[in-house]
Amino acid sequence: MQNGTISEARLAGARVKAYRKHHAHDRGLLLIGLFKLGKSILFFLIGVGVVHLLHKDISDEIMRLAVALKFDPESRFVAILLNKADLIDAHRLKQIGVATFGYSAVALTEGIGLVLEKVWAEYLTLSLTMMFLPWELYELVRHPTAFRVGLLLINLAVLAYLLWLLRRTKAESLD
Repeated sequence: MQNGTISEARLAGARVKAYRKHHAHDRGLLLIGLFKLGKSILFFLIGVGVVHLLHKDISDEIMRLAVALKFDPESRFVAILLNKADLIDAHRLKQIGVATFGYSAVALTEGIGLVLEKVWAEYLTLSLTMMFLPWELYELVRHPTAFRVGLLLINLAVLAYLLWLLRRTKAESLD
């Protein structure tokens, strides 16, 4: 009789553990997922802005924006932007738009998957984060800025957390 009670208690404990595993949301995944969803929205809006510029003179738009933001149109900053704008033609603008919308779609997929705590999303985010680290390091060495350092630190934290979480999940599944 006692063995039956112990087995029932273990079964009940296993059910509680399984319930918590399926119903307790991981705050880290939720935070990373929301960050990815925010990036998706940002890049979607950038893509919309690029599409808006397709049939316009970019230099005129830069001047209009500089005046609206009360920048001196003769400033060095505006001159640099105007010089860079001359390098962008309609074909290049379309390429930028496609890449921006594509990145937005990938970030949306990551974000939704992470918020829903899908393991495939954890692996996707882990893979993409690892793929972009060499590029981020290259850019940081080339032009070090506080923004790039912050971006690298955020991505390293995401990478470390996902590695820890996947190892923990694998260890729990072996138990």
